[in-house]
Amino acid sequence: MTQRNAPPRWDRTMQQRLTRGEAAALGELYDRFASLVHGLAHRVLGDENAADTVTRDVFAHVWEHPDAYDPHQGPLRTWIATLAHGLAVERLRAAGTAALARGGAGSTEDLEHQVRHASVAARADYIVHAMPVPLRAALELAYFQRRDYQQTAADLGVTEDEARRRLRLGLQLLATAHEAEAPGAPPGIGGAA
Repeated sequence: MTQRNAPPRWDRTMQQRLTRGEAAALGELYDRFASLVHGLAHRVLGDENAADTVTRDVFAHVWEHPDAYDPHQGPLRTWIATLAHGLAVERLRAAGTAALARGGAGSTEDLEHQVRHASVAARADYIVHAMPVPLRAALELAYFQRRDYQQTAADLGVTEDEARRRLRLGLQLLATAHEAEAPGAPPGIGGAA
Protein backbone atom coordinates (compact mmCIF):
# COMPACT_ATOMS: atom_id res chain seq x y z
CA MET A 1 0.00 0.00 0.00
CA THR A 2 1.35 3.44 -0.90
CA GLN A 3 1.60 6.25 1.58
CA ARG A 4 -1.27 8.71 1.14
CA ASN A 5 0.92 11.85 1.17
CA ALA A 6 3.62 10.41 -1.08
CA PRO A 7 4.06 12.49 -4.26
CA PRO A 8 3.37 10.78 -7.58
CA ARG A 9 6.31 8.81 -8.88
CA TRP A 10 6.45 10.74 -12.16
CA ASP A 11 6.76 14.04 -10.28
CA ARG A 12 9.63 12.78 -8.11
CA THR A 13 11.43 11.23 -11.06
CA MET A 14 11.02 14.37 -13.17
CA GLN A 15 12.41 16.56 -10.41
CA GLN A 16 15.41 14.26 -10.00
CA ARG A 17 16.08 14.32 -13.74
CA LEU A 18 15.83 18.11 -13.84
CA THR A 19 18.16 18.39 -10.84
CA ARG A 20 20.70 16.26 -12.74
CA GLY A 21 20.40 18.70 -15.65
CA GLU A 22 18.78 16.34 -18.16
CA ALA A 23 17.68 18.51 -21.07
CA ALA A 24 15.36 15.72 -22.27
CA ALA A 25 13.47 16.00 -18.98
CA LEU A 26 12.83 19.69 -19.62
CA GLY A 27 11.56 18.80 -23.08
CA GLU A 28 9.16 16.21 -21.65
CA LEU A 29 7.99 18.65 -19.01
CA TYR A 30 7.44 21.33 -21.64
CA ASP A 31 5.49 18.94 -23.87
CA ARG A 32 3.28 17.97 -20.96
CA PHE A 33 2.61 21.39 -19.41
CA ALA A 34 3.32 24.13 -21.98
CA SER A 35 -0.30 24.39 -23.06
CA LEU A 36 -1.41 24.66 -19.42
CA VAL A 37 1.14 27.40 -18.69
CA HIS A 38 0.42 29.31 -21.88
CA GLY A 39 -3.33 29.03 -21.38
CA LEU A 40 -3.18 30.34 -17.82
CA ALA A 41 -0.87 33.18 -18.81
CA HIS A 42 -3.02 34.11 -21.79
CA ARG A 43 -6.17 34.02 -19.65
CA VAL A 44 -4.62 36.48 -17.18
CA LEU A 45 -2.86 38.73 -19.69
CA GLY A 46 -5.06 38.51 -22.77
CA ASP A 47 -1.97 38.85 -24.95
CA GLU A 48 -0.35 36.10 -27.00
CA ASN A 49 3.17 37.56 -26.92
CA ALA A 50 3.05 38.20 -23.17
CA ALA A 51 1.78 34.64 -22.62
CA ASP A 52 4.69 33.33 -24.72
CA THR A 53 7.11 35.30 -22.54
CA VAL A 54 5.57 33.98 -19.32
CA THR A 55 5.70 30.43 -20.70
CA ARG A 56 9.39 30.83 -21.52
CA ASP A 57 10.08 32.37 -18.09
CA VAL A 58 8.26 29.57 -16.23
CA PHE A 59 10.24 26.81 -17.92
CA ALA A 60 13.48 28.75 -17.51
CA HIS A 61 12.74 29.03 -13.79
CA VAL A 62 11.97 25.31 -13.55
CA TRP A 63 15.24 24.51 -15.36
CA GLU A 64 17.29 26.82 -13.17
CA HIS A 65 15.57 25.93 -9.86
CA PRO A 66 14.22 22.36 -9.97
CA ASP A 67 14.93 22.03 -6.25
CA ALA A 68 12.38 24.80 -5.54
CA TYR A 69 9.64 22.23 -6.16
CA ASP A 70 8.69 20.23 -3.08
CA PRO A 71 6.87 17.04 -4.14
CA HIS A 72 5.29 16.76 -0.70
CA GLN A 73 3.52 20.11 -1.14
CA GLY A 74 1.51 18.95 -4.17
CA PRO A 75 1.75 17.80 -7.76
CA LEU A 76 4.33 19.20 -10.16
CA ARG A 77 1.44 20.36 -12.36
CA THR A 78 0.14 22.53 -9.53
CA TRP A 79 3.57 24.03 -8.81
CA ILE A 80 4.08 24.90 -12.48
CA ALA A 81 0.58 26.39 -12.75
CA THR A 82 1.27 28.45 -9.62
CA LEU A 83 4.48 29.78 -11.17
CA ALA A 84 2.65 30.66 -14.38
CA HIS A 85 -0.15 32.42 -12.56
CA GLY A 86 2.22 34.35 -10.31
CA LEU A 87 4.37 35.55 -13.20
CA ALA A 88 1.33 36.49 -15.29
CA VAL A 89 -0.27 38.46 -12.46
CA GLU A 90 3.06 40.17 -11.73
CA ARG A 91 3.34 41.14 -15.40
CA LEU A 92 -0.30 42.35 -15.51
CA ARG A 93 0.20 44.50 -12.42
CA ALA A 94 3.47 45.92 -13.75
CA ALA A 95 1.87 46.83 -17.09
CA GLY A 96 -1.16 48.35 -15.35
CA THR A 97 0.97 50.30 -12.90
CA ALA A 98 3.15 51.63 -15.72
CA ALA A 99 0.05 52.71 -17.67
CA LEU A 100 -1.30 54.50 -14.59
CA ALA A 101 2.05 56.21 -14.04
CA ARG A 102 1.94 57.48 -17.63
CA GLY A 103 -1.45 59.02 -16.88
CA GLY A 104 -3.53 56.24 -18.41
CA ALA A 105 -7.23 55.89 -17.71
CA GLY A 106 -8.39 54.12 -14.60
CA SER A 107 -7.27 53.84 -11.03
CA THR A 108 -5.42 51.48 -8.75
CA GLU A 109 -8.79 50.00 -7.75
CA ASP A 110 -9.61 49.37 -11.42
CA LEU A 111 -6.28 47.60 -11.84
CA GLU A 112 -6.90 45.40 -8.79
CA HIS A 113 -10.38 44.58 -10.09
CA GLN A 114 -8.82 43.58 -13.42
CA VAL A 115 -6.26 41.38 -11.62
CA ARG A 116 -8.98 39.70 -9.52
CA HIS A 117 -11.14 39.11 -12.58
CA ALA A 118 -8.21 37.61 -14.51
CA SER A 119 -7.32 35.41 -11.53
CA VAL A 120 -10.85 34.01 -11.27
CA ALA A 121 -10.85 33.27 -15.00
CA ALA A 122 -7.47 31.53 -14.72
CA ARG A 123 -8.69 29.48 -11.73
CA ALA A 124 -11.80 28.45 -13.66
CA ASP A 125 -9.68 27.34 -16.62
CA TYR A 126 -7.36 25.39 -14.33
CA ILE A 127 -10.28 23.71 -12.58
CA VAL A 128 -11.96 22.71 -15.84
CA HIS A 129 -8.75 21.27 -17.28
CA ALA A 130 -7.87 19.46 -14.04
CA MET A 131 -11.30 17.91 -13.43
CA PRO A 132 -11.92 14.29 -14.39
CA VAL A 133 -12.88 13.76 -18.03
CA PRO A 134 -16.43 12.48 -17.26
CA LEU A 135 -17.26 15.70 -15.39
CA ARG A 136 -15.69 17.90 -18.04
CA ALA A 137 -17.53 16.05 -20.83
CA ALA A 138 -20.87 16.54 -19.08
CA LEU A 139 -20.22 20.25 -18.56
CA GLU A 140 -19.11 20.73 -22.16
CA LEU A 141 -22.30 19.09 -23.44
CA ALA A 142 -24.48 21.18 -21.13
CA TYR A 143 -22.68 24.48 -21.71
CA PHE A 144 -21.41 24.46 -25.29
CA GLN A 145 -24.08 22.26 -26.86
CA ARG A 146 -26.89 23.47 -24.59
CA ARG A 147 -27.90 19.95 -23.60
CA ASP A 148 -30.10 19.35 -20.56
CA TYR A 149 -29.32 16.52 -18.16
CA GLN A 150 -31.51 14.06 -20.08
CA GLN A 151 -29.80 14.78 -23.40
CA THR A 152 -26.41 14.74 -21.68
CA ALA A 153 -27.20 11.31 -20.22
CA ALA A 154 -28.15 9.98 -23.65
CA ASP A 155 -25.05 11.47 -25.31
CA LEU A 156 -22.74 10.05 -22.64
CA GLY A 157 -24.53 6.71 -22.39
CA VAL A 158 -25.17 7.05 -18.64
CA THR A 159 -28.28 7.19 -16.49
CA GLU A 160 -30.04 10.49 -15.94
CA ASP A 161 -29.09 10.33 -12.26
CA GLU A 162 -25.43 9.92 -13.20
CA ALA A 163 -25.63 12.82 -15.67
CA ARG A 164 -27.18 15.05 -12.96
CA ARG A 165 -24.47 13.96 -10.50
CA ARG A 166 -21.68 14.77 -12.97
CA LEU A 167 -23.16 18.14 -13.84
CA ARG A 168 -23.73 19.04 -10.19
CA LEU A 169 -20.22 18.01 -9.15
CA GLY A 170 -18.64 19.75 -12.13
CA LEU A 171 -20.51 22.96 -11.36
CA GLN A 172 -19.59 22.73 -7.67
CA LEU A 173 -15.92 22.42 -8.61
CA LEU A 174 -16.19 25.31 -11.04
CA ALA A 175 -17.90 27.48 -8.42
CA THR A 176 -14.77 27.23 -6.27
CA ALA A 177 -13.01 29.50 -8.80
CA HIS A 178 -14.50 32.45 -6.89
CA GLU A 179 -13.30 31.27 -3.49
CA ALA A 180 -10.24 32.81 -1.87
CA GLU A 181 -8.42 29.49 -1.91
CA ALA A 182 -10.00 27.12 -4.40
CA PRO A 183 -9.62 23.42 -3.54
CA GLY A 184 -7.46 21.64 -6.07
CA ALA A 185 -6.23 24.89 -7.56
CA PRO A 186 -2.67 26.01 -7.18
CA PRO A 187 -2.19 28.09 -4.04
CA GLY A 188 -1.14 31.13 -6.06
CA ILE A 189 -4.18 30.65 -8.23
CA GLY A 190 -6.43 30.48 -5.20
CA GLY A 191 -5.85 33.85 -3.63
CA ALA A 192 -5.99 37.44 -4.68
CA ALA A 193 -2.32 37.05 -5.63
